[in-house]
Amino acid sequence: MEKTMDEILDKAFKSGKQHELESGNCPQCTIAGVFEALDIQNDDVFRAATGLADGVGLTGDGHCGALSGGTMAISYLFGRKKEDFPKMLKQIKANILSKKLHDQFVEKYGTCRCTDIQTKLVGRFYNLYDPAEMEAAMKVGMMDKCSTLVGEVARMATKIILEEREREALKQKEGKSSA
Repeated sequence: MEKTMDEILDKAFKSGKQHELESGNCPQCTIAGVFEALDIQNDDVFRAATGLADGVGLTGDGHCGALSGGTMAISYLFGRKKEDFPKMLKQIKANILSKKLHDQFVEKYGTCRCTDIQTKLVGRFYNLYDPAEMEAAMKVGMMDKCSTLVGEVARMATKIILEEREREALKQKEGKSSA
């Protein structure tokens, strides 16, 4: 039985959130949520996201790792391939869809910068390299808040992917019917 869009989006949210709660690394958990919801297996993309956690390398000085993970999932499916590298226009679809994710993210959270998001969610930025800071972050509920954010971004990215796949299928169907 084929799943409904709501069931797929719910799976993306729950999977991303649960992975973040259990394992951490927001970009990887977002990718896991998207890929599990869409039945995609690609450990290379998952692995490549490792260093993007907490605004790049746990620094907070960059955009949210969940946003990075969602962007990587979109780019994996719609991005330019190496064989098309000289063709500038082949990258447009991934960039348009990634901008859509970015815009939805900023609309929901007011920013895409990790430090600012932590401040908004838990009152201040925590240096996760410092064990005392990490412990303090856990005490104020950072994992719960960030895991919900990860789930939300996994859901957003999955919806963008599904809608684009639908558009492509419709376009292909219209092309066949007019031929």
